Amino acid sequence: MPAPASAPRANTRPGSRDMSAAGLRAFFNIAKDWDLGTEEQIVLLGGPGRATFFKWKSAPQTADLKRDTLERLSYILGIYKALQILLPDASAADAWIKKPNAAPLFGGRSALDRMLGGNIGDLLAVRQYLDARRGGWA
Repeated sequence: MPAPASAPRANTRPGSRDMSAAGLRAFFNIAKDWDLGTEEQIVLLGGPGRATFFKWKSAPQTADLKRDTLERLSYILGIYKALQILLPDASAADAWIKKPNAAPLFGGRSALDRMLGGNIGDLLAVRQYLDARRGGWA
């Protein structure tokens, strides 16, 4: 007797909308923890129009984000996670983002000031700085 044909495997990778919705939900929770204003959030997300931003905020499950925005979300989530590891007190971790920083990367300004430069490279720089601090080689 021949072996039964196996059922086609379902695609277990999350779809673009699933990733977009999860990323946006996490971002808006982080924005609340960091006490970010609307304009700051818009800049961190790459400058979507205000109508788009508020649609994402009210119905993240409907968003289908572009690669640039997903990459920005990834960096922000990584920054948040690194801070939670480096500063286990949640309030200290959340406050760090707005404190002046003497590290050369920040030049006395805060990490948030750097991140609000608007370029994805600014998010990457902060993420790499924190990852280096976590690894002990910064």
